[in-house]
Amino acid sequence: MSEDWIDQVSSEIPRMHNLDDIDRKILAALHQNSRISYTDLGQQIGLSRVAVQARINALSEKEVIERFTVVINPVKVGLSVSAFFNVDIEPQYLDEVAEKLDQEPAVTSLYHMTGPSTLHMHGIFADMEEMEHFLLEKVYKMPGIVKVESQLLLKRYKSRMGMRL
Repeated sequence: MSEDWIDQVSSEIPRMHNLDDIDRKILAALHQNSRISYTDLGQQIGLSRVAVQARINALSEKEVIERFTVVINPVKVGLSVSAFFNVDIEPQYLDEVAEKLDQEPAVTSLYHMTGPSTLHMHGIFADMEEMEHFLLEKVYKMPGIVKVESQLLLKRYKSRMGMRL
């Protein structure tokens, strides 16, 4: 990754939360490769290893960096069905249903939305039978569920974790 790339991407990070250009460069580099060493990152942006570590720690403490994680290709680990669900829920059950769905391992994201449905959810399953079991035995049995619509993913063109850089 070149310095020019870091400069270009870091300039696209919104100017908020008192982030300076160095913080933006650090975030851009970590977004590309969160396993980069402090030493290598420091060499790319012109800081010492200690300074990079201090800045990353400060960004973590301020919760600018929420967490470090790994992105796993679901198909490579046997999870071949990816589906999006729009779930209509009676308002008084919203929090209860959201808390239960949050605990489900198949659920990868869950959002309270405006528009025609209450919750928008994404799930990944080994096969159609596992998805059907999830719907029949878990989702449909939750109190307050009015309607569930599902859409199966055919092809992923782009997927991004976290915010845009």
